[in-house]
Parts: sequence; structure tokens; C-alpha cells
Amino acid sequence: MSKNLLCLTLFAVVFMAAPVGANTLSGLSDVTVVDGAIVSFRYEGTEYVVDDEVLTLGTTTRWYIPPSGVETLWVDGTPTPDATVSGTSTVKSGDVGPKADNFLFTLGGSTNISSIDGIDFQETVFPFLTTTFFHFERGGNDTGTWQAILADGSLGAPVAFSAAAVYADTGVSVNGQNAYGVVFTTDVPVKGVRITASGHDTLSISALTHIPAIATRPNPADGALNEDTWVNLSWSPGSFAVSHDVYLGDNFDDVDNGTGDTFWGNQTATFYVAGFPGFAFPEGLVPGTTYYWRIDEVNDTEPNSPWKGDVWSFGIPPKTAYLPDPADSTEQVDPDVELSWTGGFGTKLHYVYFGDNFDDVNSAAGGLPLGLTTYTPGLLKLAKTYYWRVDEFDIVETHKGDVWSFTTEGAVTSLEPANGAVDVTQTPVLTWTPGVYAASHQVYFGNDQEVVRNSDTGSPEYKGTRDLGAESYEPVKLEWNTTYYWRIDEANNVNPDSPWTGNVWSFTTANFLIVDDFESYNDLDPTDPESNRIFNAWIDGYGIPTNGSLVGYDNPPFAEQTIVHSGNQSLPLYYDNSVGYSEATLTLTYPRDWTEKGVTTLTIWFRGNSDNVAETLYVALNGNAIVTNDNPDAAQITAWTEWTIDLQAFADQGVNLANVNTIAIGLGNKKNPVAGGSGTMYIDDIRLYPPPEPTL
Repeated sequence: MSKNLLCLTLFAVVFMAAPVGANTLSGLSDVTVVDGAIVSFRYEGTEYVVDDEVLTLGTTTRWYIPPSGVETLWVDGTPTPDATVSGTSTVKSGDVGPKADNFLFTLGGSTNISSIDGIDFQETVFPFLTTTFFHFERGGNDTGTWQAILADGSLGAPVAFSAAAVYADTGVSVNGQNAYGVVFTTDVPVKGVRITASGHDTLSISALTHIPAIATRPNPADGALNEDTWVNLSWSPGSFAVSHDVYLGDNFDDVDNGTGDTFWGNQTATFYVAGFPGFAFPEGLVPGTTYYWRIDEVNDTEPNSPWKGDVWSFGIPPKTAYLPDPADSTEQVDPDVELSWTGGFGTKLHYVYFGDNFDDVNSAAGGLPLGLTTYTPGLLKLAKTYYWRVDEFDIVETHKGDVWSFTTEGAVTSLEPANGAVDVTQTPVLTWTPGVYAASHQVYFGNDQEVVRNSDTGSPEYKGTRDLGAESYEPVKLEWNTTYYWRIDEANNVNPDSPWTGNVWSFTTANFLIVDDFESYNDLDPTDPESNRIFNAWIDGYGIPTNGSLVGYDNPPFAEQTIVHSGNQSLPLYYDNSVGYSEATLTLTYPRDWTEKGVTTLTIWFRGNSDNVAETLYVALNGNAIVTNDNPDAAQITAWTEWTIDLQAFADQGVNLANVNTIAIGLGNKKNPVAGGSGTMYIDDIRLYPPPEPTL
């Protein structure tokens, strides 16, 4: 037998004998809790909203093992058993199982937990099979094991945990201790879980109600780097799958469409090997390449089969250096910085080139070899841009790296728009923070990156000088869906190093009109010329007896900065309709022409609260042209919801869409006020869209 054949045989044995995966625990910290109740949480890019019924609570019981050794159920209401786990807290009769069977952290002011202090374990079962369980626990300081309760009632292998290492702090205090979250996932559908950890205080445990029909939980994770030239792909099967169609290639469109020799066959196993002789890509996966893969679930007895899967990706590290630290174009870097990077695939030695001139660094050669992936250039100057490059040697050849840059502390920095921002208004005001040596600022602006980078004061891209203290520039109205570039050079005639050439920043304008995205509001004192408090723009009912609205918060930050649809801020709108109705009004400066570029649709994102009293949500233009939301319970919706309105609905009420002066958002019946209830709404991303382009 040849060495190659022996190697392949050994690898094949390993792959076929190894389990597809293992049950896993991972932290969960991104939650929304209102008045002690879980409203929603986010996991792996998906928001799970309790009211949407995608989650189901289980039935929790507690168990102890007396000297007889027989697992015994502690029935709610029966006497407290003797402690069966030595050295732990006293058994707590008040913390019975059903207290974990809801989404409340507190109930009537008391902690709402199912504790297993002093006894052995708790079990939570569900009326269906699932693969994903969401658990919240108070304290996050226990150790023990999780086990799946399989469909036949037997137990899966124990998964040991130390809560301090696995559970994630949500930041939500529950009577003096924070709530911690964890997700338990299984490789096969199961009906419940057993937790063995004395002292473990369960606040809530729920599960995904339905297993998706498509394949999920790719391994490697979507977008991950696979640090070898072979890969073992695995996934969790869909709920109806009998077999799986495997697609793999280096072109997204081909994999998505199942073309270009990307189909590698149908199989029953939930893993697939590539990068070895006899498998896909027999000569090995190529460094520096991104691969795409898709699993379609197949069951010929089901009319909806096959179920097309998502397209996932993984990358093979390049042979060049990557992941520089500081990252390329980083600003405000410590002058005493140590540079580091991730070595290219198969690299043995590294050659570093460093300087303050791009061309010099780009063309440098003949550096000294280094064995480490770090380099210390020594103490650098403030407010200066430096360039560096790392070439990688893998014994066979040298692979030239990209030129990276960073700027040390004290240099000018952009404020708005952020570098790389998208969906920016067509009438932005560019602002920046001055550099430490600046006496004035030279402004460059255009739509060509290299031209802006190389411009000087004689170029058309030069837009003049701003004095220190005037760190803003307002270009003329910009085109839709276009990328623009800008640069600020700091100048000081008494300093021989002046001017200091700035970085080139970019942003891309939106392909829609922004009425308000709530990002421009700040908390500055009204005496400051830059002050722009949200309640000074959106005029509420303060001091108006017939208008029950209040905008913003009493203390800074005045805008909402946690419950947002996009960006960093949203509008918090409190309503009290005991006076009849509530509304807040914005006087428009731009856009006032609601026919620009043929826009036909107004969209508003809103979110309510389950504790709100249901009131009619409405929007009004120019005072009295009103459109109401179709859902009478809109104020109680706990997930961000897009409200789409045809502008013709306002035109039919006499609004001149070419001259819209005000927009108001309110709750109640403005024209026929009736005393009602109160609550808080959140508003974000008010936009105007043109009709969608026709599809071929």
C-alpha cells in the first residue's frame, strides 16, 4: 500500500467513525426585558420575540435522590426533602418548578425562580421535539452538567459546564443578582433537558417551537476561516430530511443556482469532506479562496421536497499576511504601538517594511527576516499616518503583502458620517474632530478615491479652508446611491511639519430620501450652537393641555439608544390619552419635496410595548392630512414593524406633495379626541422610497 493510499484510508476511517458533532452550550446575553419580563432576545443574528409564539415554555420538575438511590420527584406542595447534595444551600420549598414556566424574571416584586438548592437535578420537557433551548439563570456562578432528554426518554451524554465560563451576563439585575443566559443545542431533535447543578436558579427555560425544514447550524460557521486545505462540513438536518443534496464551489451564484459543477451528490450523512483525493477538490482547497456551500433537504414522500438551503461560506487563509493589528486605516493609535498580524498559510518567515510614505513602503525590498508575527517600530510621532507591509516566505517563495496604514493619536478624526457609512442623507453635514496641532483645516471632497487622495490646494476637489473651531463642511445636494470621498488636512503655518495629510474617508448616499433617522440629535446644552436636542425638533404636548405626548427622556441621553431599529438612536414617544390624543410634530427643512426622484411611499419603523394601552397609531402631514395604521393594537407590538404608506393617501386629502411642511406621529383620534390610555412608542427610520425597479 502506498503512503498516499494509507494516509487517505486513515483519514477516511477518522471521518466515518467520528460523530457528526456534539451537544453544545453557548452564552446568550442580548435580551430585552421590560418590567421584569423577557420581551425578546437575539441569537445568531435572529431576534426571537416572545409574543410571536416562536418560543414555547417547557414543564419543569425537580428531582432528588434519597438514600435508597431512587430518583424521586419533588411534587409541588409536598414537604421539603432533606438535602441530598452535601455542602450546598438549604432546600427551598418556595422555589418550585412551575416558577420557571413563564417569561417573567420577577413576579409581584419577588424573584421568580426554580431553584435546585440542596437537591440533585431539574428536568424540563416540551410537547414536541426540538434542537434549541434558551435558558436564563440567576447568578451565573454554578457548575454542573446539562443532558438532553432524548425522544425515547433516555439521557444523552452529559455536557459539563462552569457557568462563569459559559453563561453570558445579560446585565439585567434580578433582586441583586444578574440574569445569565445560555443556549443548549443538540445534534438530533430531543424532547427536553436535565440540569444537574445544585444551587442552580432557573429563571426561564424555553425552546424553539419548530425545527426548520432547511438545514441549519453549519460547521464551519458561516463566514469562518478554515485553517487547512481540507474541510469536514457538517450541519443539523431539517425536520423532514431523509437525505441531503450537497453543493460546494468557489462561486456564490453557481452554488446558489446549483450550476457549474457545484452539485456533489445526494447522501444520508450530515457531513461532507472536501480537499482530499477521492473527494471534492481532490488536489486540496486553495489558500486565499472563499468557498460557498449549500445543503438542500430531500424527502421524496413530501410534496414540498426538496427544501433549498441557505448558501454558507468559509475561507481558506491566504498565503499573504492578514488580520493586521492595528487594522488597516485605524485612527488614534498609541505612538508606542506594537504591530501584529496573522501569518499567511504555510509561512515560515516574515519580512516587515515600515515608513511614513506609501510609495516607499510599497516598493521596498530586502528586509530582514523575522520569526515572530509582531514588530515594534519604536516611539512614533503624534498625528501622523504610517504605512507598513509584511511579506511572507513559505520556503518555496515570498508572497508580497498589502500595504496597511494607521494614524497615531492627535490626528484629525471623522465624526459624521462615519467612515464607510451607507444610507447617508443626500444633504449631509460633514464634521470632524481637529488634530492636536491644527490651526486650520483644508477640505477635500469628491467621488473618486484616488483623485481625492492625491489632490492638493490647486485641485477642483479642494473646497477651501476652515478655521479652528469650524469643523464642518456642507456639500451641495448629492446624488442618490453614490459613494463620496473626503479628506481633511490639518495646517499650522508655524509648524514645519504642516500640513498633515489626512486619511481618505468615504460614505455612500441612500437610494431613498431620509425624513429622519434620529442620528443627528445630541445632548448639548441649548446655549451651544451645535445643540440639537430631540425634543426641540420634535415638538410634543409639553404645556399643551389637549396634547398628551412627551418626546425624549428627562435626563441625557435624551434620545433612545438601546431600543433602535438601525443606527444608534430612535425617538421615544410617551403618550397619555387621558387628555384625548397625543402627537409630536417635526417641521421639515429637507426633504420637503415629496415627489423628488418619483418617490411614492412613506415608511416608518415603530415598536410598542405589551404593557401599552392600545391606541390608534397615526401619521399626519401639514397638520390634518391623517393616515391611521390598520392594526388597532399597533401600540402593543413588541417587535420593530415597518409601516408602509402610499403617498397618494395624503394627496387625496389635498396635500401638495411637492411642499410638505410638517410630519406628525400620534396616537388616538386627533379629529375626535376621546379619553384613553397611555404608553411608550419607539419610532425610527422615517423614509421615502421610489417605486421598485421592474424585474426581468
